Amino acid sequence: MFIEGDNLEVLKILQRHYHNTVKLIYIDPPYNTGRDFVYPDNYREGLEGYLEWTRQVTDNGGKISSNSETDGRYHSNWLNMMYPRLKLARNLLTDDGVIFISIDDNEVANLIALCNTIFGEDNFVANFIWNHRKSSQNDTDVSLSHNYTLVYAKNRTILKLNPLEIDTGKFANPDNDPRGDWVADPFDAPNTRPNLTYPITNPNTHEQHLPPSGRCWRISREKFASALADNRIVFGKNGKGRPQMKRFLSEAEEKGKTPFTIWSHLDTATNATKDLMALFDGKKLFDTPKPISLIQEALKLGAQSDALILDFFAGSATTAHAVMALNAQDNGHRRFIMVQLPEPTPADSEARKAGFNTIADIARKRIELAGTKIQQEANVGTAQDLDIGFRAYKLADTHFAKWRITSDIEPDQLTQHLLDLRDSASDDAQAHDLLTEILLKMGLSLTARITTLEIAGLPIKHVTEDEASTPMLAYLNEHAKPTLAQLRALVDASPAKLIVLEDAFHGDDELKTNLAQYAKSRNIPLWTA
Repeated sequence: MFIEGDNLEVLKILQRHYHNTVKLIYIDPPYNTGRDFVYPDNYREGLEGYLEWTRQVTDNGGKISSNSETDGRYHSNWLNMMYPRLKLARNLLTDDGVIFISIDDNEVANLIALCNTIFGEDNFVANFIWNHRKSSQNDTDVSLSHNYTLVYAKNRTILKLNPLEIDTGKFANPDNDPRGDWVADPFDAPNTRPNLTYPITNPNTHEQHLPPSGRCWRISREKFASALADNRIVFGKNGKGRPQMKRFLSEAEEKGKTPFTIWSHLDTATNATKDLMALFDGKKLFDTPKPISLIQEALKLGAQSDALILDFFAGSATTAHAVMALNAQDNGHRRFIMVQLPEPTPADSEARKAGFNTIADIARKRIELAGTKIQQEANVGTAQDLDIGFRAYKLADTHFAKWRITSDIEPDQLTQHLLDLRDSASDDAQAHDLLTEILLKMGLSLTARITTLEIAGLPIKHVTEDEASTPMLAYLNEHAKPTLAQLRALVDASPAKLIVLEDAFHGDDELKTNLAQYAKSRNIPLWTA
């Protein structure tokens, strides 16, 4: 799912259905470098602020180009932007969920303090350091070559990170052990424990070995004797070294590899730019994409094959690309929700010249192009075999009537507004827009299965959460008043819930009452919008 709009408002909307359902969140928020910060929240009515941000002007009409370092609230502005978004995002995480946040030196200290406040210090997992640049910067006195990815759990005590795949190239079987390939691990462990501190004699050299200072052996004297007899202890490659313990490949693959906090094996920012340009015929449409391999590293650690992934600073939608590519690799069924502000592209940019007026336009197109490319490379013939489909939404004002006036309104205008409130929905509202809003109000999924069918001559929206669920039926045509017989036919179809637009009754309270009574007699919940 791709949603175009301010992520603060979108996160609020997602709270009801998606509460406690997102396994992993990855975000790459603005780094507050004085150039890329375009979220000047004013904490007023949501849509008004949203329109101001997308137009890049303040409520006084002044241009907003960045969060300038000359602003006395330079860091505070950024933290005020991040705090409510992270607070809402935490609500969406499952109890064993995890969030990965990319950041650089400019705000990493403040972000750690903020995350400690929202998630709790005990829920800190790791700070992965990504080597994002291999070449030297000659225009500065220090060549910046790393970014951070902070990781916090919703509940560290139940979070279980997935082990990474083992590098089998390090394993061998020089002594033809029938248990297969193995690698020699150090035999000492952290801390000092008297029962794990004892001399070990090398049977080849008769030299005695003790644990290094401040450390102890991994197992007791009795267990060591058993391991030695079981041919699990070696003394270096030539048999003349310190004791080591065999770790067999079969055991290692079952346990997996523990990740290191230094990520120097992933693609660089330059690789990410080249990969994105390859999708768009060599055009550079976005300046700071993250590499697919970086996002996939997070996915492999924190998300199972059927997990729901959220990125509410989607940028060029690298996360969606990474999810689809990983699904193609391991036959997974991960799903994604991308949220991106329709931030205008620069007027003279390659993106604008290519017809992309906003970053959201680039992201939406990338998901399409990436899905097609992944499908072709996977030699999959149909979308049923590899799911590359997604729904696209735009944040908008409600289509239903609401109170829109202030206390200083003129009496005649107040009268007219009260008369306007008799209509439940806007005259130009489309059925699919109304249905989307109703699904949100009812706490249902934005990816529910929706089809149109005809019952008793009425065009009906047929909605199911999945193949096994009982459908809901919705009649959303305000222009054609149904008869009682037609409405009774909808009830007789035994839906899980019947939804009828209030305006469809055309003010006929008797018709609405009769329907309500008949639905009640059949134990069918009726919802009038």
